[in-house]
Amino acid sequence: MPEIQPFRALRFDITEVGDLSDVVCPPYDVIDPAFQQRLHDLNLHNIVRLEFGMDQPGDNEIENKYKRASAALIEWIKTGVLAAEAHQTIYLYEQEYKVEGETFSRRGFFSRVRLEPFGEGRIYPHEQTLSGPKADRLKLFEATRTNLSPIFGLYPDETNAVLAALEKGVKDRTPITAIDHLGVINRMWPVIDDSAITAVRGLIADKPIFIADGHHRYETSLNYQKRLASEGALNGSDDPANFVLMALVSMSDPGLLILPTHRLMSGLGPIKSEELSSKLSPLFDIDEFGEGAEAATAAWEFIEQSGDQSRIGFGTSADGKWIVASLRDDSRMDTLCPTHSPEWRSLGVSILRELVVKDILHAESSAKFKYVHLLSEVFKDRSYDVAALVPPATMEHVQTIASAGETMPPKSTYFYPKLLTGMVVNPMFDLREIFLD
Repeated sequence: MPEIQPFRALRFDITEVGDLSDVVCPPYDVIDPAFQQRLHDLNLHNIVRLEFGMDQPGDNEIENKYKRASAALIEWIKTGVLAAEAHQTIYLYEQEYKVEGETFSRRGFFSRVRLEPFGEGRIYPHEQTLSGPKADRLKLFEATRTNLSPIFGLYPDETNAVLAALEKGVKDRTPITAIDHLGVINRMWPVIDDSAITAVRGLIADKPIFIADGHHRYETSLNYQKRLASEGALNGSDDPANFVLMALVSMSDPGLLILPTHRLMSGLGPIKSEELSSKLSPLFDIDEFGEGAEAATAAWEFIEQSGDQSRIGFGTSADGKWIVASLRDDSRMDTLCPTHSPEWRSLGVSILRELVVKDILHAESSAKFKYVHLLSEVFKDRSYDVAALVPPATMEHVQTIASAGETMPPKSTYFYPKLLTGMVVNPMFDLREIFLD
């Protein structure tokens, strides 16, 4: 069963760094080179310098960004830029954000969670991982021995009892606040009340945890733990390396939002709507919506209102027209993907990738994808041949598919907003080592 623990996090000392907003950053995998440079320039202590350092001329296996991250971390601890919490703590975390003009508030908490290998406990992945990012994160783990950014975990809690118990420990307290580059307001309250922490640990113990974001980092934590165990370097079951930093959010939280991930596909050639409709019509019913942004909006509203994963919108750049293709039945997907579950085969992203791109368009090797989440982003970019408007997977899909041991196709979910890196940092070593040097 999942085990959570309070911990003594490292946190930025505002008297040393100034505005917390200037020293936090989003996860490394959503930072492009230009933004990476902006964050580096923003503040000498922006945590991107640890989480996603910049390569420099002359870097090699010994001198590199990972070693620089380790040296900076030690220096920040020694000088008090990062200070250890005085008490064992769990951290209530709230993100207030806007999407399409509507305001949402998502609440959860930071804690340590005991690592469980996939398939051996009740922590489940829902997406596939790649070897490259895991190798990069492992080098950073080995250099810093620190969880710099949290895994995003979800747990079922229809009454939100876990959060209610935690909130009792922070009544009327002023939060620690940071605003990110997208205007998301991040608020955090340290909770040291023993009764609140005990209640939360008990309530979470019988619940599964589904990883929403951070699959590569979770698997890297497992690999790091395994390496230490093989070297006899783990100090008992409560060694910090047996745990990972997580932000946990109830799957019933009203502010939990999964955005769609639309595909802007190039490499297909200048295909027009009539030709695309002709290719799709043997298996799909086609509804035409006309030309331009209004047509795209109408097509997306048609998909959203239906709540049907089998409806996908297509816009062809060659003529600016938009259609919605609705799959008539499941038989072709059953034939193409017999080893996957019916739930997996019914996903819009599965239908697009397996049936449309691979089977109908024969474009598995030629198609290139750009991923966006808002219609406004589709309108701004006309470099694609075909835009695909894809309904997002739901929390029910995540729970059902992950519980069965399957992983979804890449880019099936996009949980917005991203968790901030730097609100809390989880050291996996005894801080006294630094001051004994």
